[in-house]
Amino acid sequence: MNASDMTFAVREARWKSDRGSLQAVRHAVFVLEQGVPVDLEWDGLDDACTHLLAEDARGQPIGCARLLPDGHIGRMAVLSPWRGRGAGRALLQAALAQARAAGFQVVRLNAQVHALDFYRREGFEACGDVFDDAGIPHRAMRLELGRR
Repeated sequence: MNASDMTFAVREARWKSDRGSLQAVRHAVFVLEQGVPVDLEWDGLDDACTHLLAEDARGQPIGCARLLPDGHIGRMAVLSPWRGRGAGRALLQAALAQARAAGFQVVRLNAQVHALDFYRREGFEACGDVFDDAGIPHRAMRLELGRR
């Protein structure tokens, strides 16, 4: 990729109008790459969530995240060619901004164990033991928003 091919933007997405783009990223990452069963990926919560979508310079979806009404961040996904280029961090920062705007003092997420350091770098602290979710080891994490 050249420099112009590596540019992206994150925006708030609407489930009704951006569903196809959000589903494409999540299907590619969670269902195809990680083997999450389709019925677990589509949990029926998306209508109530705030969604974020990262798009490349051509407007193609490259990543996504969602903020649940209870302050949990979830479904963070970045397509493989875009990992390590800042899209995940930008999505997480946008989700944290949404959480602050909604008045949350604490946000939580369930991180895949291989991604713990990513979230730690953003100030999240692991809590509890490792648990299985869809056959993938996870650990609960939290961040007090007043501290960052």
